[in-house]
Amino acid sequence: MPALEMAQESGKIVSWLKKEGDVISKGEPLLEVETDKAVVEVEASADGVLAGVKSHEGDVVPVGVTIAWIVAAGEQPPAESATAAPAARKTTEQPASAAPANVPTSGQAETAGPADGPRISPKARRLAKERGVDISRIRGSGPDGTISSEDVLAAAKAPAVSAPAALSSVARLMAERTTQSWTEVPHFFLVRDIDAGALLQSREQLAPAIERDRGVKVTHTDLLVALTARVLKKHPKMNASWAGNGIRLNPNVNMSVAMAVTDGVVGAVIPNADAASLADIALQRRDLSERARSGRLKPADVTGGTFTITNLGMYNVDAFNAIIAPPQAAILAVGRIADRVVPLNGQPGVRPMMTLTLSSDHRVVDGAQAAIFLNDLAEAIRAAGEWLGEN
Repeated sequence: MPALEMAQESGKIVSWLKKEGDVISKGEPLLEVETDKAVVEVEASADGVLAGVKSHEGDVVPVGVTIAWIVAAGEQPPAESATAAPAARKTTEQPASAAPANVPTSGQAETAGPADGPRISPKARRLAKERGVDISRIRGSGPDGTISSEDVLAAAKAPAVSAPAALSSVARLMAERTTQSWTEVPHFFLVRDIDAGALLQSREQLAPAIERDRGVKVTHTDLLVALTARVLKKHPKMNASWAGNGIRLNPNVNMSVAMAVTDGVVGAVIPNADAASLADIALQRRDLSERARSGRLKPADVTGGTFTITNLGMYNVDAFNAIIAPPQAAILAVGRIADRVVPLNGQPGVRPMMTLTLSSDHRVVDGAQAAIFLNDLAEAIRAAGEWLGEN
């Protein structure tokens, strides 16, 4: 079991992407492992054949413990590995010498059934098979709970009840983390309406050259990541983390961008975003987004974030409150850019506006500190061209 992040003690195997006996290449996705932060792919560390798989889906394994071997063609894994795997498997076979249970006699023909199944009459069993009724879900009305043909007919007419949907590992992990954050982190929220005219203008001016030279489209999120990262350099408390018993100032500004995946949301990290050009940020964001959608994020892609941006503007959301991703101190929620009537020099006018909502951890920053940061960010957005013109 590899160490995928700092202070990791164990990992849970979500799924094997290869099966025992498969030929694999170094760097090829091998299995999915769940850590405290995310579900990530683990790549094969060498060329060879997957053998001696000791741990299976659902197993929680300490870091450093052998879960399988990669061997050369024709090579066998160590004997202890080869014998450990079968021992871990559960068998449902009955010994050959075991006597069949519940063998019907002439007086039992109407109620005969398997020892571990419901008692059911032959006619009812035939009807259940014809109508696709699951007899294990029927409560028999006959003697000793025997299922009759009437019970089967009633079950066939009853509306089907769907079983609760299984929660995927990503969704379960997200549910656990957001619940923990909401119940343990003292959130407070600041809201600011901002004129996004300069942001739109900067995108129009800078995006064509970047798309031509680097082959990537620049989004509003890219611009906001670049601006926010630069403003964070002036506000180290907003870029800090709660370390359990105090505040830890982070030396680097690593921007985490919330990205939607099939069953939830992951925070993909753009490291040292304050020093990265707008083009580099756009390229990294696109790469992370593509790999997030295909489930190919690596451990380094989701660790080390110091501040998060989550943008729902593309879904026509005006404003929302976001939940902090511990141990980060804050998260910025971005709404859509839309024309609104606002006062301009004492007169009503129409401007492209957007709403920013800053969620902060009151253990790390107070209201005044967060307000000053948000004000500086608003000023940076109003002067986006000056901040980003050289990038």
